[in-house]
Amino acid sequence: MDFLSALEQLKKIMFAIHPLSENEWDDFALIWQPYEAKRKTILTKTGETERYLYFVLDGVQRGFFLHDDGREATIVFTYPFSFSGIADSFLTQTPSKFFLETLTTSSFIRTEYKQLNELLLRHHNFQTCIFKAISHTFAGVLERQIEIQCFSAEEKFKALLKRSPHVLHLIPHKYLASYLGIDATTFSKLLGTVRL
Repeated sequence: MDFLSALEQLKKIMFAIHPLSENEWDDFALIWQPYEAKRKTILTKTGETERYLYFVLDGVQRGFFLHDDGREATIVFTYPFSFSGIADSFLTQTPSKFFLETLTTSSFIRTEYKQLNELLLRHHNFQTCIFKAISHTFAGVLERQIEIQCFSAEEKFKALLKRSPHVLHLIPHKYLASYLGIDATTFSKLLGTVRL
């Protein structure tokens, strides 16, 4: 996807969250740069501070936690046309507790924290936009927390299929099982038996 088409996709998403003036949009569009990464590239490591906010144009990425004993817990997936990055580290500019990796060859446009923060200070309407985006994300996190703590394996699987059925074809099943907090064998059984 060429850069201007990428910006048009970003504009659609931004204006769906909160309308911006043309001047605000023009300033916002200027802070983005194209970026590409090969499959299985670690974009952010635990202990690093997330410098970038990514807008995904192509490919699939995952955020995951790596326990001291080597176990991984996948916490989030990103794919076109969504934002990506380790959000808490980016927003607070503190070291990340998570890794961000590409599962496939990926292309993005991205901006740095400093550039986005300067826009927030210059255009207060961006604060409203960011607040709305974070509020929506937080509501999703709380909903997911309920699923993790209260739902059976089958209920988690059905919730995933209802919310994002396309991920079955995009993301390796071992990562989907990790995301749901179930083992790969249970995931395979559910894949063969559960219908919506």
